[in-house]
Amino acid sequence: MRVLVAPDTFGSVLTAREVAATVAAGWRLAAPGDDVTECPLADGGPGFVDTLHAALGGETVPVTVTGPLGAPAPAVLLVVDGPTGRTAYVESAHAVGLPLVPVEHRDPTRTSSRGVGDLLVAARDLGARRVVVGLGGSATNDAGAGMLVAAGLDVLPGLLDQGGGPLGAVTAADLTGLRALRARWRDVELVVAVDVDVPLLGLTGASAGFAAQKGATPEQAQDLERALGAFAHAATTALADDLRPDLLAGARPTSAASRLTGAPGAGAAGGLGFGLALLGARVVPGASFVADHVGLDARLAASDVVVTGEGRLDWQSLHGKVAAEVAERALRHGIPTVVVAGEVQVGRRELSAAGITAAYAVGETPDEVRAALADPVTTLRARAERVARTWSR
Repeated sequence: MRVLVAPDTFGSVLTAREVAATVAAGWRLAAPGDDVTECPLADGGPGFVDTLHAALGGETVPVTVTGPLGAPAPAVLLVVDGPTGRTAYVESAHAVGLPLVPVEHRDPTRTSSRGVGDLLVAARDLGARRVVVGLGGSATNDAGAGMLVAAGLDVLPGLLDQGGGPLGAVTAADLTGLRALRARWRDVELVVAVDVDVPLLGLTGASAGFAAQKGATPEQAQDLERALGAFAHAATTALADDLRPDLLAGARPTSAASRLTGAPGAGAAGGLGFGLALLGARVVPGASFVADHVGLDARLAASDVVVTGEGRLDWQSLHGKVAAEVAERALRHGIPTVVVAGEVQVGRRELSAAGITAAYAVGETPDEVRAALADPVTTLRARAERVARTWSR
């Protein structure tokens, strides 16, 4: 049997490469005669640069950026030279990742995305004419306001880089420098690879859908929703005619704001998708972007079953994450998709609608979850071994 192991990371516990190796080892224990191939993936979040480096080659360049709370943070850029020039791949999680903020200090009303702007500037200084930014796994919820400051926005000191909380007081008059900033970045092609396809605002947006996991209380999440809405209105008003018109929406003053805030991926990484779109970036699904660059379709075509996985399979997983992307592509090739995850929090109906054939949790009870966190390699390998006994023929 030809088995393709194509997982994402298990949060900050195991990298995608470690997950793939562990699942493959467990499968081989149960079915030593099977042909097992490893293909680590990413969706724009943690592991984005590492996965692309393995697939594309290139040179990694270490840099130091501003972390979510203002402290220096180490990051890496991947630089790849091609026939059309130099491309830099950067990972927002290096600059604003949730692990950079201790649990007791997590507060998305205060954390800033300034470090992502540092990454953009570093990439441009290295001569990149195309910059691909992977978004996901952030500790921030400021709609990219801090990123804009570090990218060169002329604005009053402290106005935009103090987190999402104060953004409700920002006006269009404060953001008159956005036009000049957008013009300065016009010679760099910006591509944003997002880990989720959610909008900036609303029930599944940056604040309502994700602020809680970054440390926000329900009241803070509501405040952030209002603040990001006000900031988005101010920013799109300041840019005005610089934004591409929405021909379907007509000439309504709110059409540009609605298009940018409601775009799939605008809410990724605390709204960084929206902030980068203000600079003229093109937003694309991260899982699809990576899958194309690692040649996933050709690997699926040569397989009988694909095993994917992530730390927690939940509603977010069905909105642009790796598992959903793998399942969609596997359906085209007529092979089943099996998910092995740390936890499984979606039901059979949702799994079936996403094209996932079966899903197995490493930890099904609180005790098992604690055991998995304490020894992730052993527990994941054991679960993969049991899954192989079911699926290998």
